[in-house]
Amino acid sequence: MRKPCCDKGETNKGAWSREEDQKLIDYILKHGEGCWRSIPKAAGLPRCGKSCRLRYINYLKPGLKRGNFGEDEEDLIIRLHTLLGNRWSLIAGRLPGRTDNEVKNYWNSHIRKKLIQKGIDPNKPHNYQLARIEISSCSSTTAKSKFLSSKNQASKLPDLNLDLTLSTPSTRVEESKA
Repeated sequence: MRKPCCDKGETNKGAWSREEDQKLIDYILKHGEGCWRSIPKAAGLPRCGKSCRLRYINYLKPGLKRGNFGEDEEDLIIRLHTLLGNRWSLIAGRLPGRTDNEVKNYWNSHIRKKLIQKGIDPNKPHNYQLARIEISSCSSTTAKSKFLSSKNQASKLPDLNLDLTLSTPSTRVEESKA
């Protein structure tokens, strides 16, 4: 059995201080991401390696996008969830600056509830189902024409390149080069 990553008695489990954040950032900038189990001791932090990893990846990493999600991001999350299900890391990979945890939390706290309020089962999403419900609730023909023109514009959008297959590296390719 694997030994625990840290001694539970000496580890700080509370909120992170600015000094701890700065120590972690400085260490990773100088040495890079490596073995997360060894980082707390090397950086002089009374934390667990898992805590350091999660703090850095979800809050401190440069390039993270903070704040509210835009409508375009919401639409993309809904479309990707339709294709991929609850594969949050794959969905977050298509949203620059967003973490998988942030996308998952936003889905569960906002988008899922919106879909349920509109009568859509978020566990079985279908293409254009949300738009169809909005159109059927509108009696005006202008709303219908706006939807149809947006549907035509959507077909002119660039391909998202959703090739998300995972495979192990092939040794045959290396052998054929030799």
